[in-house]
Amino acid sequence: MIGWAITFLVIALIAAVLGFGGIAGTAVGIAKIIFFVAIVLFVLSLIFGRRRAL
Repeated sequence: MIGWAITFLVIALIAAVLGFGGIAGTAVGIAKIIFFVAIVLFVLSLIFGRRRAL
């Protein structure tokens, strides 16, 4: 999932350099959402993974 976030961030950077502000803004928004979802899933896997190991 982090790979997808990085991909959208690169798309946003390229679009911004080429002057496509709308596409760049949308790509950054998608990258932020995917990044935060990945962080939440990571934290949840840490919490629930430790419970099962005990």
